[in-house]
Amino acid sequence: MPQQQVIPVQLKAVVPTANGAALFLGPHEKTFVIYVDATVGHAINMFLAETQKERPLTHDLMAHILAAFGAKVERAIINDVKNSTFYARLIVTAENELHQRKIIELDARPSDCIAMAIQQHAPIFVSRAVLEEVEDASDALKQLEETRAKSEEAEEAEEGGEETSA
Repeated sequence: MPQQQVIPVQLKAVVPTANGAALFLGPHEKTFVIYVDATVGHAINMFLAETQKERPLTHDLMAHILAAFGAKVERAIINDVKNSTFYARLIVTAENELHQRKIIELDARPSDCIAMAIQQHAPIFVSRAVLEEVEDASDALKQLEETRAKSEEAEEAEEGGEETSA
């Protein structure tokens, strides 16, 4: 199987939706959306904010297991999309007692790959074929950011008005 060219992407936004969360990802010039369930969206937000948790989440458990075996997440790759369903691989490296390095490629949901990569500060990539196939959601993200900024400005103005009238 020929190796695909991959492009680094950033997680640009995590936006709550009625059924979960929308992850906006992409390189600078293009943005695409992956919809995930609410629990993974919440976990990704917690990893982004580096929130301390009372109890380990599932992704924390996975990270602890990897660390116990001397392994770590090297990168996440969103490698395919079929009928609006994304596919991904989590690349893990491990080193044994003899310092021999092993590379392990795991099939996983993109949401879990992204969560683990964010948690462990590992890069996220997308195959060029996927990036070319997905719809550009840059304008939608820009509109969401503008709406959010206007909402925050309105809240600040309202709070400021309350303080002066009291």
